[in-house]
Amino acid sequence: MTDVPAVTADNQSLTIRDNRTGSEYDVPIVDGTIKAADLGKIRTDDETPGLAVYDPGFVNTASCRSSVTYIDGDKGILEYRGYPIEQLAEKSNFLEVAYLLIHGALPTKAEYDAWEHEITYHTFVHENVKSFMHGFRYDAHPMGMLMASVGALSTFYPDARNIDDPANRHMQIVRMIAKMPTLGAWSFRHAQGKPFVYPDNDLGYTANFLSMLFKMSEKKFEADERLVKALDVLFILHADHEQNASTNAVRSVGSTQVDPYSAVSAGVGALFGPLHGGANEAVLRMLRRIGSKENIPAFIDGVKDGNERLMGFGHRVYKNYDPRAKIIKKSAEDVFEVTGTNPLLEIALELEKIALEDEYFVKRKLYPNVDFYSGLIYEAFQFPPEMFTVLFAIGRTPGWLAQWLELVQDKEQKIARPKQIYTGERKLDFVASSERWA
Repeated sequence: MTDVPAVTADNQSLTIRDNRTGSEYDVPIVDGTIKAADLGKIRTDDETPGLAVYDPGFVNTASCRSSVTYIDGDKGILEYRGYPIEQLAEKSNFLEVAYLLIHGALPTKAEYDAWEHEITYHTFVHENVKSFMHGFRYDAHPMGMLMASVGALSTFYPDARNIDDPANRHMQIVRMIAKMPTLGAWSFRHAQGKPFVYPDNDLGYTANFLSMLFKMSEKKFEADERLVKALDVLFILHADHEQNASTNAVRSVGSTQVDPYSAVSAGVGALFGPLHGGANEAVLRMLRRIGSKENIPAFIDGVKDGNERLMGFGHRVYKNYDPRAKIIKKSAEDVFEVTGTNPLLEIALELEKIALEDEYFVKRKLYPNVDFYSGLIYEAFQFPPEMFTVLFAIGRTPGWLAQWLELVQDKEQKIARPKQIYTGERKLDFVASSERWA
């Protein structure tokens, strides 16, 4: 028998019998996981590679230790630094939540005031950034513009590469949270052929963003407070969500010790993908295709028969009602008080009602997720669908940065380098082109 390594003191271990050799191995279980390196010690002989785990998409592989976000998908729980998302959405604001994610604790009054001042002070971008963004085609996708401009910030702040300096890290974090709404709003204005609007430092974070988006000839843009609050809540709901595809991209690129702007631009790129950030747009397309409440039963039958897809239901993590969906449903009601009800809302409510009562969907634990109602809200704000992921990215920025900050301070982290299972040819003889083409 080979013990690799010794059994832990409290007997939290996994005994593995290798039927190839007859050897048994005791592998420690820590925090509900085993180390891949311990599996790597299981081999048939000294010349053979050790055992590895094949896990496309990291379905059951932990890539890091993190204290930023906790999710219990079976119970429908989402917490930032231990605080329930429901309480944060109701009682906090986005900048306070951003502080919580970055610093790990809620701010005192003095800390919050200093944080808000720093963010507000850094909302402006260098004038050359404006020239850079003007260089895009008139029909450039706002998300592509955001991804490129975030990456471009690394050239404006070359000191950002000094990631071992805590004060320097803090400055880059402040800059990025502050400038994301400016870059996002300018991407929106560019697509509409409108002049860019500079930040108004008399306004709060979210109100300032709305001003940069929609201000025209008026001396000062003042958004309805209900709209400001609703968008602020949406930012909070999207602020972090554990090791999703974009966060994994930020951590993977960040593991090379690159500057945070480059790492976050990778996150924006991942979010650009329709499987990650584009689900709410797919919900709107689905609701429009259904057309009316009367068509819902036929649509449901189509889903069961495999001819239709029910968008906005189900989640890779949640096997219960997504807690963010309940909050966003209330925000939708507040927004529609100002903008008027989106005619698609009636279809959405009836679809949700039927799906939650139908055994087919209940058995499969298909509950509404955050994307089911968010598209309706964004559309009520008069955002085109291509802006939806930009809004997502602005909200997710503090989470990306909190995860990046955790990464660069984690002594256990190494440069990302997954294994592969090679499936190609081996030991072929090369024939020179003069002979192959003769």
